[in-house]
Amino acid sequence: MSFQTFEASTRPEDGPPRLARLRGQMAAAGLDAFLVPRADAHQGEYVAPCDDRLAWLTGFTGSAGFAVVLAAEAGIFVDGRYTVQVRSQVDTGHFTPLPWPKTKLGDWVADRLGKGARLGFDPWLHSAEAVEALEKRLSEAGIEAVPTGNLVDSVWEDRPGRPAAPLFAYPEEIAGETAAEKQAAIAGKLRDAGQSAAILTLPDSIAWLLNIRGGDIPRTPIAHAWAILRDDASVLLFCDSDRGAVPDGHMGNLAAIQPYNDLPDALDSLEGPMRIDRKSAPFAIWSRLAARHDAGEPVEPVAGDDPCALPKAKKTPAEIAATSEAHLRDGAAMAEFLAWLDAEAPKGALTEIDVVEKLEACRRGTGALRDIAFDTIAGAGPHGAIVHYRVTRETNRPVRPGDILLVDSGGQYLDGTTDITRTIAIGLPTDEQRACFTRVLQGMIAISRARWPKGLTGRDLDPLARAPLWMAGQDFDHGTGHGVGVYLSVHEGPQGLSRRSKVPLEPGMILSNEPGYYREGAFGIRIENLLVVEEAERPEGGDDREQLSFRTLTFAPIDRRLIDAAALAPGERAWLDGYHAEVNRLISPRVTDSTKAWLAKATRPV
Repeated sequence: MSFQTFEASTRPEDGPPRLARLRGQMAAAGLDAFLVPRADAHQGEYVAPCDDRLAWLTGFTGSAGFAVVLAAEAGIFVDGRYTVQVRSQVDTGHFTPLPWPKTKLGDWVADRLGKGARLGFDPWLHSAEAVEALEKRLSEAGIEAVPTGNLVDSVWEDRPGRPAAPLFAYPEEIAGETAAEKQAAIAGKLRDAGQSAAILTLPDSIAWLLNIRGGDIPRTPIAHAWAILRDDASVLLFCDSDRGAVPDGHMGNLAAIQPYNDLPDALDSLEGPMRIDRKSAPFAIWSRLAARHDAGEPVEPVAGDDPCALPKAKKTPAEIAATSEAHLRDGAAMAEFLAWLDAEAPKGALTEIDVVEKLEACRRGTGALRDIAFDTIAGAGPHGAIVHYRVTRETNRPVRPGDILLVDSGGQYLDGTTDITRTIAIGLPTDEQRACFTRVLQGMIAISRARWPKGLTGRDLDPLARAPLWMAGQDFDHGTGHGVGVYLSVHEGPQGLSRRSKVPLEPGMILSNEPGYYREGAFGIRIENLLVVEEAERPEGGDDREQLSFRTLTFAPIDRRLIDAAALAPGERAWLDGYHAEVNRLISPRVTDSTKAWLAKATRPV
């Protein structure tokens, strides 16, 4: 059985009657508006079926966005990745797609509601930071933001139950540190800051801290959980999952496990300064502790970053070694897939679903695949311009000679999480396609070759990937790269390569490098490798300042047919030829003889 299915999980026609029922609940509650986010209580990109409220209400299945429902209007806010997808999935006669963040939520609501209006929201589904920013803007317009129960849940018939898959131990030899060591290090930082405890709300942080994994959501091996890490390094875990497969002592200084829904009561017994990440923790947690503090009780919520996020992002040498092996294994699977595609696609009989199924089969053939990292994106021709396209049986398109095919995919292996995009010519590409592809490649090479002084952030490097496109009056509407975990989330913070990334890059961080270009209705291009940040070798004649650079983890051919070699500078050509030589050297011993012959041709110098 495949990990990925191809059934459409939503229908646009389901939205209007559900919208009408929600409006009935709003009227009964005395609300003029209600906010419906994509996120769950843990602000996750991937959510369990029981938390997929935005998709249930609107039909939109993208990984980011939100809706605001008013009595006579409903807006659905999406970023540039989803402008095409949202129009195909929602009933635009009832839901109005809006560009976000260009269109500000508070401004949109304030323009439509008068003084005295009330907007409801579920305080468990929005961060403290987001709610307080919204409250500030709405108060200027005389509008009240009101925490309520979840009105979507009240009209959602047959809502799935909350998952509680078993926990299992993550090997310490891959993690590189014991859970107790991690807990002691972070507890020391809490003591130094004068904080009694940190309330952890991000499941991947908790999985990292306890060296455990779970299975409560697809594609990301985490458990729905809350945790409180005290300054003495002890941990309270709130989780409904069975931990029978985790040996005693493996989770370090675990003081107790309590039911998931017991967290609110536990908050009422906490004392001292409590560290909370206001960017991700539910408003319900912050406001509950703030109310106790305001009432004179001996507790104080203190804003601070999730203390696990940065240590988790800076991979240990053991994690880097493990994920490097996972990427070589994945690279061999990709080579087998690309060789097959080159042989079969020109015959004109393949579809996008065939492509997805074959790629998963190649990864399964490694004997180590535990899941895919996300639903594979296989967009032929105009579908390639839908940045997060997911093929269904209704949208399944033939892969025709003359198309370019965008394939973005990844695997979840015990020793690493992979994420790779290749754009492949099916037949002879046009000069325009080659020109656009080459600009994207030049941006990808610029990031790969970059070296920079310590202290710079992803925002500082992001323009390197865009400059070749900018010179042609082109750009792309997503970040250049995101952080990646090790058998955790394929999208991991706090690091990134984008205009919004303000966290300094540090050795051990893994990031994607994936510039692109998308022409709606025609084609899409993206090229993606994963990179790890390392200390840079000092060049001859350089001064004494410390610098960082990237090392590439992903090894798979880049389609030479789409490259205008004459447009490459000598340094760009040297990088590409060197990369392809490494691909052939590292991957050819791992593939079949027929793929080995194909690989030698696919990686020859340009």
